[in-house]
Amino acid sequence: MSQTIAPVLGEATVQELREAVQGEVLTPDDDGYTEASRIWNGAHDGSRPALVVRCTGAADVIAAVGFARSNHLTIAVRGGGHSIAGFSTCDDGVVIDLSPMRSVRVDPAALRATVGGGATWADVDHETQAHGLATTGGLVSTTGVAGFTLGGGIGWTMREFGLACDNLVAADVVTSDGRLVHASETDNPDLLWGLRGGGGNFGIVTQFELDLHPLGPAVYAGPIFYPADTAGDLLRTFRDWAGDAPDEITALVNLTTAPPLPVLPEEWHGKKVAAFVAVCSGSPERGEELVRAFREVAEPIADLLGPMPYQMMQSLLDPLWPKGIHAYFKATNLARLDDELVERLCAIHLAAPGPQCEIHVHQMGGRSHASRTARRRSRSARCRSCSTRSRRGATPPPAERTRSGRVRRSRQRPMPRPAARTSTSSATPARRGRRTVRRRTPGSCR
Repeated sequence: MSQTIAPVLGEATVQELREAVQGEVLTPDDDGYTEASRIWNGAHDGSRPALVVRCTGAADVIAAVGFARSNHLTIAVRGGGHSIAGFSTCDDGVVIDLSPMRSVRVDPAALRATVGGGATWADVDHETQAHGLATTGGLVSTTGVAGFTLGGGIGWTMREFGLACDNLVAADVVTSDGRLVHASETDNPDLLWGLRGGGGNFGIVTQFELDLHPLGPAVYAGPIFYPADTAGDLLRTFRDWAGDAPDEITALVNLTTAPPLPVLPEEWHGKKVAAFVAVCSGSPERGEELVRAFREVAEPIADLLGPMPYQMMQSLLDPLWPKGIHAYFKATNLARLDDELVERLCAIHLAAPGPQCEIHVHQMGGRSHASRTARRRSRSARCRSCSTRSRRGATPPPAERTRSGRVRRSRQRPMPRPAARTSTSSATPARRGRRTVRRRTPGSCR
């Protein structure tokens, strides 16, 4: 028996759990434990859960919750494992791993998808696109549906279809006392309200029911890359354009470093650049019309914006965000993007210490602000800035381990704050009551 769990659990106790579930139960002594205990954010690779329970269904989840309660163990829930804050794992507790529960069933007549708690957005897109349907998913296809949806869910179709949580119509939930309940507009509606962007701690969602919308197979999408010295002009054009843009297009500006990809000229690899990235669900002619201003703002390094399969766009960023990178995010809602803030963002971009440090400025509005709960939030926030720090093999930011085993990250260089009416939050908004609340949620950003 491993010294890690010997003070808490006996072999017989673990064996009882193994007999109660159909999925694997892994301890630090078992083959496969090391890989099973790792999550997407390599900053948390040092976490050592006492057990990883790889659940195959709701019954396994119920058994794992009961086991943890009986043995007074911390629970961490893993869907896709993309939690920036590391909430997909823990020390000396039980990781309830839903990744085997990846089924996706599509009802094209009802425009609904039933999705397992461990599915990723690649799983969802694969099944829904077979019917020419989609729902708002992550910007990286390996992101889990669960944490992303429960945390809000910013995606390429959010202005037309709403945030991911706006498309959640029902869920099966295992509560902390081990009951399996259904949440919908008619059954436990208060629980459904909380799940729609509340961020977590309402229970473990084993199955989601999501609204679907006609989309694809092709969309007008992709990036345009510009030299970094044109970033100010790009941001000002983006600011002036975003307010009147129709809901059928969602875009962002990324202040970043050119990756070593063959689609970019080799002489630009590793240099600071700015990128405009957009997705339009309309015709290619409509897409061309909507982005015309961005083809006039400056001479591009590479213009890759055009018709492409929706699934290709959904996975376009995957190679830049592989499992194991050290990631740190923070974000703020912007009441406005004035010239002073534009200049400060550009200066921070040029001074960023590494090639994987980025600043994203997201276009909000549309249906992402149109739901009943969203209307209670500030109406002034039309853009959103998210700074990211991601360095493979680098030392992660200083951390303080809390008593529950969660990691609390110290703040690094602060993001610029506009003159008035901003609110700081996680990289995906948690929508509660009148204002955006800062939450750290499992798998919520990417």
